[in-house]
Amino acid sequence: MARGELTRGVGPWAAAAVNVANMIGTGVFLKTRVMTCNVGDAKMVLVVWLAAGLLSLAGTFAYSEIAAMMPEAGGDYVYLRRAYGRLVGFLYGWMAFTIARAGSQAALAVGLAIFMNVALRGALVHWHVDEGLAGVHINGLTLVALAAIWIVALINCASVTAGGRMALVLTLAKVGLVLCVGIGAFAFAAGDWGHLLGSGLAGTCEGVADSARGGVAGFGAAMLGALWAYDGWQNVAPLAGEVRDPQRNLPRAFVGGTLTVTALYLFINVAYFYALTPLEIASVPVSSSVATEVLRRFLGPLAVSMTAVALMVSSFGALHASVLSNSRVPFAMARDGLFFRSLVRLSPRSNVPVRAICAQAAWASVLALSGSYDALTDSVIFASWLFYGLVTASLFVFRKTMPDAARPYRAFGYPLVPMIFLCVTAALLINTFVAAPSEALRGAALLAAGLPFYWYWSRQAG
Repeated sequence: MARGELTRGVGPWAAAAVNVANMIGTGVFLKTRVMTCNVGDAKMVLVVWLAAGLLSLAGTFAYSEIAAMMPEAGGDYVYLRRAYGRLVGFLYGWMAFTIARAGSQAALAVGLAIFMNVALRGALVHWHVDEGLAGVHINGLTLVALAAIWIVALINCASVTAGGRMALVLTLAKVGLVLCVGIGAFAFAAGDWGHLLGSGLAGTCEGVADSARGGVAGFGAAMLGALWAYDGWQNVAPLAGEVRDPQRNLPRAFVGGTLTVTALYLFINVAYFYALTPLEIASVPVSSSVATEVLRRFLGPLAVSMTAVALMVSSFGALHASVLSNSRVPFAMARDGLFFRSLVRLSPRSNVPVRAICAQAAWASVLALSGSYDALTDSVIFASWLFYGLVTASLFVFRKTMPDAARPYRAFGYPLVPMIFLCVTAALLINTFVAAPSEALRGAALLAAGLPFYWYWSRQAG
């Protein structure tokens, strides 16, 4: 291995764990209530979970071919740059670093702190510093969130092999939690398979708009909720430059990880509806979760604390996997001269991009302190799906412009399956402009804000 090159220290199981850990966050514990209100009955909720899983799987087929063909650090950034030019690649990296990934990491860290506060019966929120830092109010929640960001950053500074092993351990813990909730419901809750035939449309559905209940609009809203829970299916792509035998292991990580999560989501949702009726699920208050109510059936008062611990573990695992993979995007941009050049340097001891990891952690900390990251990340939903679509479309570009390139894996169902994915993505983008035009426009504005920086760095790079 030449000096300054990344180490291929991530094995097949760790690579798959990165995707699984990113997908299994809080959505599987929280979204079923809203989805039941959206579509009404249990069977349709299961159909939506399956449909969202299949759509994500369709995306992984395209990513698998491209990643196996170009197993380089940076993932989506590399594919977009080669397919459409440096500007499109830069705009993806700009969005990922400044808002989408850093904002997601800030949200995961704050969520972890909130769940810890629940487990500690509110102890964190009562502790605070009277004099805020630069006008920012500091309390126990903030300190725990910042500590989580930097602990994960330090873990990832050790070595990519250690980071991959940690991702695997945390993923196994998260899978175990999902299985424990589901198995516990089947084994100890006084359930009934007849619940699968019930309806939840008459539930209280706190916080769910009437316009998103029933019909096509309800199905679309439920799909968005499920797709949010699956988000992360492509997250091993930026780590491709450090995966061993990438031509074989990357497709396995993409496809195998998504299939695993789809099976887990269907399993735990069947368990939810076995333990509770659709009406009970639709009436779960916003302050609780379906998982909490299921656990309450056989754990009693311990259910709240146990759910909080499960969500803490889930958030920490997703945070670790996100930092492990997405820190490679600013590294790849810096290597091309389109970001701060110092971020391209690798640690002489661990051979990982320590400066890129720390820069990402620093910016995530700023977003966590600002409290504005929720509004910002809401605005990049449009941009995120735009880039998912562009990467999938690049499959057609590469088939035409690089017909003789080595393709260890060829996308299943080409060209029909990627075309279906692109059509659904286009529908989601159009729906965002119609249903949430302000968020779509803000997302476009955030992308446009990167143009002056691209002009500056592209001139510096010559």
